[in-house]
Amino acid sequence: MEQFFEEYEDASLYDKENTRIGEIPFLKELALQMKGPIIDLACGTGRLTIPLAREGHEMIGIDVHEGMLQAAKEKSRQESLNINWSKQDCTNFDLGIKTDFIYSGGNSFQHFLTNEDQDGLFNRVSSHLNPLGLFVFDTRFPSAEELLQPPREEYWTNYIDADTGFKVELSTINHYNAIEQVQYYTTFRRYVKEGQIMKELKTRVNLRYVYPKEMERLAEKHGFKIINVYGDWGRNPLSQESYAMVYVCQKV
Repeated sequence: MEQFFEEYEDASLYDKENTRIGEIPFLKELALQMKGPIIDLACGTGRLTIPLAREGHEMIGIDVHEGMLQAAKEKSRQESLNINWSKQDCTNFDLGIKTDFIYSGGNSFQHFLTNEDQDGLFNRVSSHLNPLGLFVFDTRFPSAEELLQPPREEYWTNYIDADTGFKVELSTINHYNAIEQVQYYTTFRRYVKEGQIMKELKTRVNLRYVYPKEMERLAEKHGFKIINVYGDWGRNPLSQESYAMVYVCQKV
């Protein structure tokens, strides 16, 4: 299955549009209970890795995108943070270590589009965890509202670009393939000045959706027990109205 990563080709654009770090209080609390290095899978530009490193934790960030890792390296260098950044595919990464805590935020689990990709991820996580170690990750909840969006361009949001002063208007077109359980997203960014469109950027990304019972079977298959599943990083209960599923899985 073809995967599109156009959303991540521009690391500076990613940082402008992904400033929230709502996962951090949750991850900080767990990190205090763990020993050894902490592995951030699909770490991107270090959005979550760097705040945890500031707290004194030994951090390893893994991502497949060289541009994102270069941005992460520069940010950590500016703060004199000693973080091990590694360019590897999360479905076959090998660090030669074991640890108590591995996590992945930002719904990155959805980039593993096939069953084989998901198996590879769980296998490699298991091989790097000590017994009773934790794997924590989030993925969007596959609600009807989330999946059955009309196949037409819809307005999403806007912001002011700090570098140019342009207003950036974002809209999306989504198409869900129920057989593949993959949502095909196209995002349009229109850079507007005084009512005139100065530039337009189109990017694509594909995201896999997994249902709760499906995740239970996947975790069990790879020797994990689901300790908790929340509806968000604030530990609110999972419900049919939830937007996300946050999994705390323990290697058994």
